[in-house]
Amino acid sequence: MTITVRKNWVAMAAAALVSASSTLALAAEELVVYSARNEQLIKPLFDAYTAKTGVEIKFVTDKEGPLLARLQAEGANTPADLLITVDAGNLWQAAKQGVLQPVGSSVLEQNIPAHLRATNNEWFGLSVRARTLVYSSERVKPAELSTYEALAEPQWKGRLCLRTSKKVYNQSLVATLIERHGEEQAEAIVKGWVDNLAAPVFSNDTKAMDAVAAGQCDVAIVNTYYFGRLEKKDPSIKLKLFFANQQTSGVHVNVSGAGVTKYSKNVAGAVKFLEWMSSAEAQNLIADGNMEYPANPAVKPSAMVAAWGEFKQDDLNVEVAGSRQAEAIKLMDRAGYR
Repeated sequence: MTITVRKNWVAMAAAALVSASSTLALAAEELVVYSARNEQLIKPLFDAYTAKTGVEIKFVTDKEGPLLARLQAEGANTPADLLITVDAGNLWQAAKQGVLQPVGSSVLEQNIPAHLRATNNEWFGLSVRARTLVYSSERVKPAELSTYEALAEPQWKGRLCLRTSKKVYNQSLVATLIERHGEEQAEAIVKGWVDNLAAPVFSNDTKAMDAVAAGQCDVAIVNTYYFGRLEKKDPSIKLKLFFANQQTSGVHVNVSGAGVTKYSKNVAGAVKFLEWMSSAEAQNLIADGNMEYPANPAVKPSAMVAAWGEFKQDDLNVEVAGSRQAEAIKLMDRAGYR
């Protein structure tokens, strides 16, 4: 082989390497997200990130159960880099099923409080969901209200409305009651709620609030954003929010959150996206779309949400929602909470 031919060969090889590197670089500029959040809530976030970074985001939306089953079935062949879902119970289940991986990020640890993320950093809360009391402003005085536990007392006989125990939001609330009070006392509280029901449990929070507004009951336990939707639709509705347990443990909070999948093909890109989602720039996009609270405490909620007032959060790690979920379901069944 002459020197000229050898030089040409080297140049061609170098060009091929550059081309291959460029292809890999281009491939790295794409993320695949499995999301249990509605497309209308999550797509504006993806679009904003793409506009800022050029990273294309492909996504699949479905319920959390099918998405988890899909991740497990796909195993190492999954195209997903991130899982986004609601409720710490679902995030905990995803981690337990081994479809997520720990993330080391000082940015995320700084932006997301410790009680709103997994202790091993396999997932991070991105918005806060407060589950508290809604009451009839015509029939209930705020001074009558205090805690979730107090709703089990006789004064609320025939005045309480609840959403079904099958919803993970209520399972998470009861899980925290078990963590705070122990199983025996928590069961007594839940039995008290059942005894005080004014009507069979409702399929969702909105129907429970409609029952309060209609005079069927006086108080219900709901996520605040459901109240926000109702208030937006009918500003004159005779319902008010009450932040429970302000003199004790604080309002029960949960999260929507995300984690990097175990078999992500673009871990670095997935972590960068997670870090961006915890930033001030993205936090309002995440929280405001559904009238939730930013998980990053340095970011303020929307004006409408802020108008409901400030409150003390329960500082139990939201992981409890998952680790005690099975106990909570059994307890609710024993207590007759359907």
